[in-house]
Amino acid sequence: MAVGRPARARQASRELDGAAAPPLPAGPWLEVGDRPRAAAAPPRPVIGAVRPQVDGGRYPAKAAIGDFVAVEADVFVDGHDELSCVLLYAHAAERSWSRAPLRALGNDRWQGGFPVHALGDHHFVIQAAPDPFASWRRDLRARVAVHEDLSGELAVGAALLEEAAERAGATERALLLEAAGALRRAPGRLRAPVDASPLPGGDGTVGGLVFDELLAELVRRHPDPDQVTSSQTFAVRVEPELARFGTWYELFPRSASPDPSRPGTLADVEARLGYLAHLGIDVLYLPPIHPIGRTHRKGPDGAPTAGPDDPGSPWAIGADEGGHTAVHPDLGTLADFDRLVAAAAEHGIAVALDLAFQCSPDHPWVRQHPEWFRHRPDGSIRYAENPPKKYEDIYPFDFDTPAWRDLWLALLDVVRFWIDRGVKVFRVDNPHTKPFPFWEWLIREVKGEHPEVIFLAEAFTRPKVMQHLAKLGFSQSYTYFAWRSAKWELEQYFTELTRTEVADYFRPNLWPNTPDILTDELQFGGTPAFVARLVLAATLGASYGIYGPAFELGEHVAREAGSEEYRGSEKYAVRHWDLERPDSLAELVARVNRIRRDHPALHHDSTLRFHHVDNDQLIAYSKTHLVEEPRYLGPQPAHEPREPDVVVVVVNLDHHHVQSGWVDLDLGVLGLPPDGPYLMHDLLTDARFEWRGPHNFVRLDPAVV
Repeated sequence: MAVGRPARARQASRELDGAAAPPLPAGPWLEVGDRPRAAAAPPRPVIGAVRPQVDGGRYPAKAAIGDFVAVEADVFVDGHDELSCVLLYAHAAERSWSRAPLRALGNDRWQGGFPVHALGDHHFVIQAAPDPFASWRRDLRARVAVHEDLSGELAVGAALLEEAAERAGATERALLLEAAGALRRAPGRLRAPVDASPLPGGDGTVGGLVFDELLAELVRRHPDPDQVTSSQTFAVRVEPELARFGTWYELFPRSASPDPSRPGTLADVEARLGYLAHLGIDVLYLPPIHPIGRTHRKGPDGAPTAGPDDPGSPWAIGADEGGHTAVHPDLGTLADFDRLVAAAAEHGIAVALDLAFQCSPDHPWVRQHPEWFRHRPDGSIRYAENPPKKYEDIYPFDFDTPAWRDLWLALLDVVRFWIDRGVKVFRVDNPHTKPFPFWEWLIREVKGEHPEVIFLAEAFTRPKVMQHLAKLGFSQSYTYFAWRSAKWELEQYFTELTRTEVADYFRPNLWPNTPDILTDELQFGGTPAFVARLVLAATLGASYGIYGPAFELGEHVAREAGSEEYRGSEKYAVRHWDLERPDSLAELVARVNRIRRDHPALHHDSTLRFHHVDNDQLIAYSKTHLVEEPRYLGPQPAHEPREPDVVVVVVNLDHHHVQSGWVDLDLGVLGLPPDGPYLMHDLLTDARFEWRGPHNFVRLDPAVV
């Protein structure tokens, strides 16, 4: 977005989602004093195409604790003047701005950034001004090259330093005036090319003074305020690291019993935490744990009628025992849940709950608040439908009810209830079927009180709807990954997710399977399909999840031909899982997750790059974590010395045949020498190979894990 108004006209702060940015600071980059002066011409620099930003600043972009937020913009000015560009940034709770320079990338694109170490909204502004002193120095080099007499030019430079001194504070003013005086006392001395070399400051020569970078930076800090252009204020919402990187695991508590003769409980889930910790799980996601309605309860595999012992769908929430703030008595008590959350935290695992904002016909709210539901002409409440599917056991809320305020507040209280019990992660069921304004309001309210809370959107819907939910504040989103299997599909889709403006606000969470999704690939690809999809999910995305134990035990039988529903689905039945089966992929899952934790390159999505392979059944890509970050002014954070981390992944997409091909790595992207040898360490098998240059051979057998 281009802005051409004087910076002094932008003193009023702009509110973004309830968090106000600090007022733009008075001082050398903006207004100077109150002395009257003639009206100035409008500033000339143009600022546009700012990233990160979402819909022109309407919504905040996303970052996580520990990130370095890279900021880029197109900045240019008419003519041939040099420009000075600066980035101002601050946390919403701060009342003053920090300052960082932007560096020119070429083609009028500028880049800089700032670190974030606190939760909540951060704000940034880009400012640009012509830099006459830098223009003068550039031209001086050209004049020296043709042996011009530079006596008059030194006086011009001195005048520019004196003008900057008028806008500086006492200490910097003295330094600038001292440098100006040195130039005025040296007419005629800067004739030889050697004197105009970019000598280091303090060498005693006039050339050393003119081309001293500290002096140039001092001048840049004090531009003519009438020529400063400011962008609008943009916001970045900073969330916990878990919002960017983590491994999720979905588990039905009623199927967690080690005893096949009885259903599982929350205590059984607690006993399984050691297994989950060994797998390397960061988030344990529990489907709804609330009482289940009995009216129109679904039977096995979603049958319209249930037997007396059928447990029903956990998503049919509510019965005489309570609603969204109650625990199903067969699973345990609220005290049992509290113990589970505490025990999981000791293992480094966060417990996530499902927010399914819907009710069974037996939910207490149906009796207490019938006005919250949509009624048919005969007065009956309309159940949920997705033709031809019918969900007679579920009543959706009527968000258009005249009593919508009470409904919204009741649902917010549900979230607050579980936050008070230690839940900081929520998976939201079908958010695209509820109004966008509701989610924007609810997430803003929750984040205002608890900025550490994370929301995952389960929205398998149209791309723009999924993206808009992310803009509204959802921390992460399910994706179409499960149905992207061809090489071109994966490359195209993940380039969109990581290399376009979508990456500024949309965080993908990749699931190869869910209780609702058993793809053809997993149905017919055998163990190699599960292995390949695991590796793809865990390395293409910084966040991924599996529905287990169905995944590690290779559950692959569909309810019927052409269906993605599991036969004997846990959504409608209690299952018993033998975790000790010799064909379990548990150890592979654990190894993959150890690799993820050990390699910071896999903690981010922004560095994902695809590399060419001359075989469409092989896909190759890389992620990197390099030490270098854009410099910024101010206190420098203390960092332990780190080696660059480079991870290259090659996956065989053919689950039935050996495939081979030549991989062409972009060694510049990887920070590797163009011709020399380098060691490739296979992190899955621990084998090591010497590769040389960009062109190397790979052979992958799907039968060999």
